[in-house]
Amino acid sequence: MQVTQIRNATLLIEYAGKTFLVDPLLADKGAYPGFAGTANSHLANPLVDLPVPLATLFDVDAVLVTHLHADHWDDAARRELPRALTVFAQNDADAQAIRTDGFTDVRTLSAQGDTPFDGIRIAQTRGQHGSDTVMAAIGARMGEVSGLVLRHPDEPTLYIAGDTVWNVHVAAALETYDPDVVVLNCGDAQVPGLGPIIMDLDDVASVVEAAPRAAIVASHLEAVNHCMLSRAALRAWVETHGLMARVRVPDDGEACVFHQAAAGSR
Repeated sequence: MQVTQIRNATLLIEYAGKTFLVDPLLADKGAYPGFAGTANSHLANPLVDLPVPLATLFDVDAVLVTHLHADHWDDAARRELPRALTVFAQNDADAQAIRTDGFTDVRTLSAQGDTPFDGIRIAQTRGQHGSDTVMAAIGARMGEVSGLVLRHPDEPTLYIAGDTVWNVHVAAALETYDPDVVVLNCGDAQVPGLGPIIMDLDDVASVVEAAPRAAIVASHLEAVNHCMLSRAALRAWVETHGLMARVRVPDDGEACVFHQAAAGSR
């Protein structure tokens, strides 16, 4: 299995002979205004260029979209991705919106059990896009979000937590699936006065403790205006806590490779 960090939460996952594009944010640097009401909203998104040519992201077997926020499914993705690609959405409403964009093979992930795809089992997990305080204040704006678990007999189990803070949903996913590899969106995106809407360092620490045998890949860093945690700060924290063997903080364009035996898959 190979997890390549592209930009923000956008990933390329090579898994059991298939390639998945996750949460595509494909626009040129600075194409969109910053998210209103969030930290550093004067900055234009994305903050950085794609690390690979755009066309290289089209040669995939399926696209996995955890939710439709503009930094996970942007105008450029809706415009540029081939319309015949298989796209998996978290619910019927998201699926219908993607069909409206012209995509012809849009599938809704099962909320109960696995969704099969060429021998790979895809499970949907729940998340919460901010603390209870955030959700009480702006829950309608944050909306429904999901995570994903990929399983195959020949691969490590992969859990992509998605845009969520540490909570009972993440704890339940870790207990249920016992993943070998966990991707965390941990850029500490902030809404002033309310706090983080994705994981921060404390949340990463909670996952490290709750999943003591899992490798962790840090994503959703340094690419959109409201993310406050830098890779340098996260790497320093990882080193201070002696977690270099478990927590990877890839640069954009960098791949992390995991082998079944090394990851401890059953």
